[in-house]
Amino acid sequence: MTHSEQQGVRSSAHQGTEITPFRIDVPQADLNELRDRLTRTRWPDALPGVGWEYGVPVDYLKELAEYWRSQYDWRKHEESLNQFPQFTTTIDGQNIHFLHVRSPEPDALPLIITHGWPGSIVEFMNIIGPLADPRAHGGIPTDAFHVVVPSLPGFGFSGPTTDGGWNISRVAKAWAELMRRLGYERYGAQGGDTGSLVSPELGRFVPDCVIGVHANGLTTFPSGDPAESIDLTEIEQARFNTLTEQSNETAGYAIIQSTRPQTLAYGLTDSPVGQLAWIVEKFKEWTDPAANLPEDAVDLDLLLTNVTLYWLTGTAGSSARIYKEEAKSWGKPAQRSTVPTGVAVFPNDSSIRGIVEREHNVVYWSEFDRGGHFAAMEAPDLLVNDIRRFFGQFR
Repeated sequence: MTHSEQQGVRSSAHQGTEITPFRIDVPQADLNELRDRLTRTRWPDALPGVGWEYGVPVDYLKELAEYWRSQYDWRKHEESLNQFPQFTTTIDGQNIHFLHVRSPEPDALPLIITHGWPGSIVEFMNIIGPLADPRAHGGIPTDAFHVVVPSLPGFGFSGPTTDGGWNISRVAKAWAELMRRLGYERYGAQGGDTGSLVSPELGRFVPDCVIGVHANGLTTFPSGDPAESIDLTEIEQARFNTLTEQSNETAGYAIIQSTRPQTLAYGLTDSPVGQLAWIVEKFKEWTDPAANLPEDAVDLDLLLTNVTLYWLTGTAGSSARIYKEEAKSWGKPAQRSTVPTGVAVFPNDSSIRGIVEREHNVVYWSEFDRGGHFAAMEAPDLLVNDIRRFFGQFR
């Protein structure tokens, strides 16, 4: 059995520009192994009464892992994912997996949506339908999009990467080629987390094709000029402090992934509970601060589907490599984009308009009091409506 077959990929590698239909079909043996590994977890000790201060609490994770082992149904969510037309193609030597949901509305605007880490295409399961077919979801047909949702190189069924150098710029160039192959000459781009970097970069690369960029979680770091902290609102000052006081505690995951992704990969690829803990911690820290636990902010099964996708594809290490590749550009100013840009700011985001405008042509700005970093999972209704309003200006 080939490596691809072991990971549930039901298509062969194709060269050139061929686009091949794809369907997720994970071997039952892989699901059985997952349950067996969860049963045989070797648990660490933990200090009493420290909550989340030292990391994910062992009692909490034991309950979550037991639910994953005994109640979560991958096949149910695999079937839901397979409701979306999926394809693979080879771009720049890399297998690229993507969803392509064409709208029933003939005048729909093409839109490419990019996820980040520790997310995946699973993030967008609740927004694809409303975006592609607004008429069926209480919207108006003139708001329709042809939706393209690729898996980042190294992530999910686009993984693993087979060579180095897959940084944000290279991903953006691959997306431009993907949209060209699909026959789209004029389109929008949207994204959060890593997607909030890829989408503007796509606009910089092909500004004549990208009519607008909409991003959530879009962060531009302060330049060090004291003038940037003048005349900030109280909320902006708090965000500014967050950006300038980043500590090893909050950035530890990024430091590890940007320096030693291969070493990290051994533990996460060998232990499903390790993979679960590594991801669920970010959902605890980055989701709506009003939520006590990750599953209070996002649907638990959706969260586990995202984790399971990482596990089944064995992409803990290859997904972390984008941090290693991109670390070379950290702290360097980006070329200012000329593409009209819309920014949606959710709780826990650190976007400051005056600083973001240094690198982006911001023409639209919205702020929300619910949701969080994983907006498509936490507040899909708010995100969908914001995307519709922004791109309504350019149709």
